Amino acid sequence: QVQLVESGGGSVQAGGSLRLSCAATYAGNCMGWFRQAPGKAREGVATIHRIGTTNYADSVKGRFTISKDNAKNTLYLQMNSLTPEDTAIYYCAAASRLWAECPQGMSAYGYWGQGTQVTVSS
Repeated sequence: QVQLVESGGGSVQAGGSLRLSCAATYAGNCMGWFRQAPGKAREGVATIHRIGTTNYADSVKGRFTISKDNAKNTLYLQMNSLTPEDTAIYYCAAASRLWAECPQGMSAYGYWGQGTQVTVSS
């Protein structure tokens, strides 16, 4: 059974930082972070291929960094310069098939964690 368990969420003031972690029992070649703000659709934040290729949403480029420890099957998201617009539930996801390049759409990710809340106050 595939399990993805996020941790590291919390409350922080604008300008602060948080680091999310996702412990996975599945070693697929594409993983990513997605988020869903209240009243909004879930959106992609960042993805990473097993070989290290990364992609970011424009809204987080230069502020967030996705990384992965392949030996530990653990995914990370370092979030700096947080703003209230970053407030959301953050989900870790893993693609259920192999991809040469990680897709950005949610439909390609068949395994999901339960989510961790990130709240940024102004």
